[in-house]
Amino acid sequence: MDETELTTLQQSLQALPYRPLFVTVSGAHLYGFASPDSDVDLRGAYILPVASVVGLGQPEETVTLMFEDGGREIDLVAHDVKKFLSMMLSKNGYVMEQLYSPLVVQGGAALEELRALGQGCITRRLYHHYDGFSRKQIERYESESPRRVKTLLYIYRVLLTGIYLLETGQVEANLPRLNETFRLPFIPDLIAQKVRERAILENADLAAHGAAISSLQARMETAFEGSSLPETALNQAALNDFLVRVRLGTIDG
Repeated sequence: MDETELTTLQQSLQALPYRPLFVTVSGAHLYGFASPDSDVDLRGAYILPVASVVGLGQPEETVTLMFEDGGREIDLVAHDVKKFLSMMLSKNGYVMEQLYSPLVVQGGAALEELRALGQGCITRRLYHHYDGFSRKQIERYESESPRRVKTLLYIYRVLLTGIYLLETGQVEANLPRLNETFRLPFIPDLIAQKVRERAILENADLAAHGAAISSLQARMETAFEGSSLPETALNQAALNDFLVRVRLGTIDG
């Protein structure tokens, strides 16, 4: 996805009822194995007006929209900035991947500051997100008959992201870039099959994939046990200050 496509996607943000803080592309386009018919998953944070936060009403903390724009299916999910920050402070790998996605539809100085603050939210506890997510995908994969390329790719993507985060302290969700480090020889072919919309695994050595998955699970557990990352986020006060400044900036005049 190039800069022209990202710029074109900005018009989709008109569907969001609140002022966006940032919006990035997630899903298969971020992971590096989008098919021609893949939805565009937009994720981000928005800023609720002060009146809706301090008034008696229940503020709309999450907006979920699905629509077509220019022939593309758009899946847009965004959270109010307070909820997004709270999710950053928990073991939520999804929001961290959204925050550091290089596919930026709308960003700016606030996103850059939030990314700097987000470094303090990269903790050992994120292991539990990637461990749980990978186990769910493995369970789904093992129940499939026949086995699907997409599910297998998700397993590898999640495990490699979790290992890389625990070993380096960096959030990387793109499978081709991850594989520059891990060099699993079968990944390029699996991605090519997915991009060509071949849903079913063909001529696959299921035993070899099972062994590779087990090895990666063990490596992620070892990375967790030996990780030097902090146990919990250490910058809650700084995130609180960021929230206050962002929220007060929504006051007209």
